[in-house]
Amino acid sequence: MILYALYAKNVHIDTLFVGGFLPGLLMVSMVSAWGVLQGIRSGAVRSNFSFAEAREALWAAKWELAVPVIVLAGLFGGFGTMVEAGAITVVYSFIVEAFVAKGLSLRKDYPRVALECVTVMGGVLLIIGVARGLTYYLSIVDVPATLTTWVEANIHSKYVFLMLLNVVLLVEGSFMDIFSAIIVMVPLIQPIALRFGVPPVQMGVIFLANLELGYLAPPIGMNLCLSAYRFRQPLTTIYRRRCPSISSCWWVSC
Repeated sequence: MILYALYAKNVHIDTLFVGGFLPGLLMVSMVSAWGVLQGIRSGAVRSNFSFAEAREALWAAKWELAVPVIVLAGLFGGFGTMVEAGAITVVYSFIVEAFVAKGLSLRKDYPRVALECVTVMGGVLLIIGVARGLTYYLSIVDVPATLTTWVEANIHSKYVFLMLLNVVLLVEGSFMDIFSAIIVMVPLIQPIALRFGVPPVQMGVIFLANLELGYLAPPIGMNLCLSAYRFRQPLTTIYRRRCPSISSCWWVSC
């Protein structure tokens, strides 16, 4: 949402958070309910809920749970910009891990962890850089105006446009990284959405919801690959179990 607000026009981060709260909660609830249903059908081992265990788990994770609080408080409390909030979060995480939890040794672990972080972030920055270059190229050849003209000539209903937009974004989310998709697609889609009278916040919620659902959709949804790796299940099995819940959440998004 923060990245979307940076690349979209006339969209504030706080209004986007407020606008996406209930749709996000509804989507999480539906995916969770589907997981519970599948667990019951498959006869998965269940354990009774314990408030004592929940309190212990929350207390054990108190330092980690404070991270989003620090970020949001810094952004919405006026204590700093997004860059400053990110820098504070990095410093906080380093201090907690190295000196409070003591899970990171400055002498043994820090060089290895720093090298891994630089490698991962280098790949992310490379992807974002290529996406930015593609965005500049599309702007130079005036693709947004051409696309807007084509849509206005062939699509005359706001609701038809929204349905097609949901399909395009869901397919894109299943193939493309969400950060690159935001950088490339927002400048193309937002002018068209404004022509059809779609409010910027609504457009942002639709955009992000579909891309998040794309992470759960075959064939290259990132969350599916992570789930297959984490739970040691074939991707085909994950595909079969996820498709019904994806279709249900997609209709809610529409």
